[in-house]
Amino acid sequence: MNRLQTMSRSWRLLDRYLRPLWPGVTLLALILFAAIAAQVATPLVASRFIDQAIGGAAMSDLIRLALLSVGLALAGQLLTVVETYVAEQVSWSATNALRADLLAHVLRLDAGFHAAQSPGALIERVDGDVSALARFFSEFVINVLGNGLLIVGALALLVRVDWQVGLGLGAFVALALIAVLRIRAASTPLFAAERQASADFYGMIGEWLSGREDIRSSGAGAYVLRRCAETMRSWLTVTRRAQMRGYAMLATSQGLLGLGTAVALGLSAMRFAEGALTIGGVYLIFQYADLLRRTTEQIRDEVQDLQQADASMGRVEILLATAPRIVDGGGDALPAGPLSVEFSDVSFGYDPDFMVLRAISVHLAPGRVLGVVGRTGSGKTSLTRLLARFHDPDAGAVRLGGVDLRNVRLSAVRERIGLVTQDAPLFHASVRDNVSLFDDDVPDGRIRAALDALGLGDWLRSLPNGLDAMLGGAGVGLSAGQAQVLACARIFLRDPDVVILDEPSSRLDPATERLAHAALGRLLQGRTGVIVAHRLSTMAYADDILVLEDGRVREHGPQLALAADPASRFAELQRAAMEGIAG
Repeated sequence: MNRLQTMSRSWRLLDRYLRPLWPGVTLLALILFAAIAAQVATPLVASRFIDQAIGGAAMSDLIRLALLSVGLALAGQLLTVVETYVAEQVSWSATNALRADLLAHVLRLDAGFHAAQSPGALIERVDGDVSALARFFSEFVINVLGNGLLIVGALALLVRVDWQVGLGLGAFVALALIAVLRIRAASTPLFAAERQASADFYGMIGEWLSGREDIRSSGAGAYVLRRCAETMRSWLTVTRRAQMRGYAMLATSQGLLGLGTAVALGLSAMRFAEGALTIGGVYLIFQYADLLRRTTEQIRDEVQDLQQADASMGRVEILLATAPRIVDGGGDALPAGPLSVEFSDVSFGYDPDFMVLRAISVHLAPGRVLGVVGRTGSGKTSLTRLLARFHDPDAGAVRLGGVDLRNVRLSAVRERIGLVTQDAPLFHASVRDNVSLFDDDVPDGRIRAALDALGLGDWLRSLPNGLDAMLGGAGVGLSAGQAQVLACARIFLRDPDVVILDEPSSRLDPATERLAHAALGRLLQGRTGVIVAHRLSTMAYADDILVLEDGRVREHGPQLALAADPASRFAELQRAAMEGIAG
């Protein structure tokens, strides 16, 4: 990427996230420029003090200059403290806004995107890459501009003191800055590779932590550690290359500036011996040479931060530019009241060359419950994901209340549909937040009423802190059945018109299954429902049955009629289930 593209990308981010923070940015600029003025003025006052002290000036004048010099030094330190505080405020505000935008964008992306990304890698991109932009947001432009002005001012004063020293030191500063910019241009791809290696590592760690039980039970710990070592070695290789390029920048700038300082001091000594400079002038040259060295090193550090930030900016822009394959609908309204569900000649596949569902046509009247059965891989879950519009069909249409879902806003679809899965995820948060999904506007009374209605009222009252009781991320303190009912309470609280139950009791034992089934029955009352289950006992609430085989409709009709027909596929599945229980 050329420099114009890099500058354009940097400006877009600065404009988007610093414009709303302009009061803080303006204050930060004023503080930094005041600190620069203090840095320039302090050596001038000190050099005048030295010359006047040697020249026998009055004590009152010397005291005044000494106090002014000390005051400038203290003011510089105070400004540094205030600048750090304001810069942190600006930095965290900007990066938190970017994190929020990235997280919201990631949540809008379709299921296909998330299937191709590990959670750890996404966490590293949402947090790690954004953290690398912290200094870029807070101080980069102001520091580079301010330090550039400081260099120009210091060199101008040096030329005024002695033009030979000023021009000589200016040449070394220019060489150091040119070398830094050239090395930086070659380093950016290396730091981009390092950020990618970091994301790959954290993605791998996230996957292994999710599968820790399988890894330990299979005795695969040693193999996992070996793969971890291989990944870290690869990470080390790209990191070392990036860091060595950064060290090359450091060594080059320090060498040139050190040589320039030595030349400046040598020239000062010669000019002093010739009587062209006073001791105060030599001191001033030494201080300004050191100031130029420190300022140029600060610019070098900013440029080094920029090359790391540039790599992160590229990854952030790529993520923000990733468009969801599910396009928001045009705004057609769903009818009020109970909704019908219709799959009209629907075909769908995660891979274009392999269709999971083939020409599915099913109609479910409002208020009825459809039970979907079939072998693993027959397309049951895919059917429900189309209804929730996590995916769009490759052919045909999915309609809710007679309206094609592709013509309805996603938010409107999700408001009218509730989904309960077999995993029943719980968060490390209070019972209140787990049920309301962190919506502070939901009254406690509604939450308690929902839990009471689904059979968890006694459990809630047994908790010492009630709704404030904390639950673990894995459902600590809850049985599997209670966790499933808590997931149902979320849907019950939203009061959707269509409820999808995807294998809601597949992981429950018979005792907890009874608790969950009672909640499921309460949840389905007065709503259109779709139940996917291997256990036929869950189908007790179904009015109609859909049997899928190899992605096609094998059988569809009222449950009572299919169960009464010994030749039906559903009756055959029922007999097989009874024989399994008897066996």
